[in-house]
Amino acid sequence: MTGHIIVTDEEHTRTIAMRRPEKKNALTQEMFLAISEAINTAQSNPDIRCLILTGRAGVFTVGVDISDFLDAAKAEPDPVTPRGPLVFLQSLVKNKKPLIASVDGAAVGIGATMVLHCDYVLAGATASFSCPFVQFGLVPEGASSLLLPRMAGHQRAFAMLVMGRSMSAEEARLAGFVNVVVPPGHAVVEAQKAAREICALPPDAVAISRKLLKLPTEDLLRRMGQEEHLFGPRMRAPKTIAAFSNFLSSKKK
Repeated sequence: MTGHIIVTDEEHTRTIAMRRPEKKNALTQEMFLAISEAINTAQSNPDIRCLILTGRAGVFTVGVDISDFLDAAKAEPDPVTPRGPLVFLQSLVKNKKPLIASVDGAAVGIGATMVLHCDYVLAGATASFSCPFVQFGLVPEGASSLLLPRMAGHQRAFAMLVMGRSMSAEEARLAGFVNVVVPPGHAVVEAQKAAREICALPPDAVAISRKLLKLPTEDLLRRMGQEEHLFGPRMRAPKTIAAFSNFLSSKKK
């Protein structure tokens, strides 16, 4: 696995930590595939009863590395090999283990999307959630257009997914996709406590109950496919490529 993804197994819990502090945990194709592998290999391991997704260095993740995004946008479409982010999002949908998010700092784009797939979410008081897809000429992905309205209502979802407005940790708690707001730097410790609580429960009863609570996998994959069908062409549009280029140029100044 890439050195930017740290996977540790302890007390029946697999912790998957994004660690690329110099880029605020911006996710590359290799990182997406490494996280997917960590999730997928846990499925057949009965000793792993819970998963934790977390970031390092005071940030969750600022989303897809824009340089990778730009390279993918300029490349010829490959109908055989799916994009790394899509592989990762599919692994989230197909995951059958309780999934906890420990969010400190910013969760941007796919960083916010992945939180919507988690079963229990702890956020540091300075955490924030934003999905600036439309600003780049893109559309929501990862079934976020299905999940967020269901959790937070149409109006909050519209403000976040269409207008690109950010939510604070407390606003996200009130919206329904964060369980508990904790002091900055405490999210991962509280996530470990929650994982121990879950792991102490009968695994079969947890799995069955979780499945009853979740939307059907088929529905999520169907919506994800609809989003991807719209996302791909928009990602390669000249205006979107220009927006990516302008964003990178502004970062270099």
